[in-house]
Amino acid sequence: MGRTHPVTGPPDDDLPRTPDGPARPRTVHLSESGLPAVVERSDWDEGWVLRIGGIEQSHVDLADPSRISHEYLRRIAAAVDTVRPRGEPLTIAHLGGGALTLVRYVQATRPDSEQLVVELERELVSFVVGALPLPAGTRLEVVVGDARDRLREMPGRLFDVVVLDVFSGEASPPHLAAEEFYVEALEHLEVDGLLLVNVGDDAGQHFIAAQAAALEAASVSLGLPGVWMLTAAALVERGDFGNYVLLAGGALAAADIDEQSQRWWAAGPHPAAVLDPEETARFVWRRGR
Repeated sequence: MGRTHPVTGPPDDDLPRTPDGPARPRTVHLSESGLPAVVERSDWDEGWVLRIGGIEQSHVDLADPSRISHEYLRRIAAAVDTVRPRGEPLTIAHLGGGALTLVRYVQATRPDSEQLVVELERELVSFVVGALPLPAGTRLEVVVGDARDRLREMPGRLFDVVVLDVFSGEASPPHLAAEEFYVEALEHLEVDGLLLVNVGDDAGQHFIAAQAAALEAASVSLGLPGVWMLTAAALVERGDFGNYVLLAGGALAAADIDEQSQRWWAAGPHPAAVLDPEETARFVWRRGR
């Protein structure tokens, strides 16, 4: 069973800290992956980064939580911005926590939102919050465990937005990279809710093509609109390594395709590619052959 608890602020500790973060890098050993997690100053700005196994996973700006550095997360935030009128609170589930960058963004832009994080690594959330406190007033529930298992323990619980951010190419958990799981995730959305899936993939793009096809099949089975994709233009043109954001759910039902495409394209970051359902289907056909 998963462990559930609210997070209202950093735990008490006697480690040195500055007014805007820890005075020195902090490290914890993650029991599930066996990798070290480190929170330290960014090499290129005044923000903070979370590295797991030496690889940067997240960036946090404590002074301005609405500022997001990583391009794929900026695309996700732009999509979240369109789900409800500006400033209106959301109910949102984050499957995969990282440094809680999107949690911080939602609190900064939509105070009083009710947020849930499902995180496999039981040490990670408390470690991150201890080093990098959440914005005042953040309403966050943390559930420790496998994303699919934990969702199954929440029958009937619905969210305005569900964000899935656990995929990294062919090494991704196969029980999550499946049509059946997408059906389960979509069933946890409000009628006009939105599912966002971040997919990292290598050059060749076979994994992202497979995930877009699986999400499309899940959407069709539930009578939902087709799948959209947000990414960098170069990834569509040249098929390089990078991140892709897939969108599905009832929130897309009433969307004017041209208007929605322009809105997401304008939000950037640039050069941006916004693929509507027909364009996403063509992308899948080309890459999936």
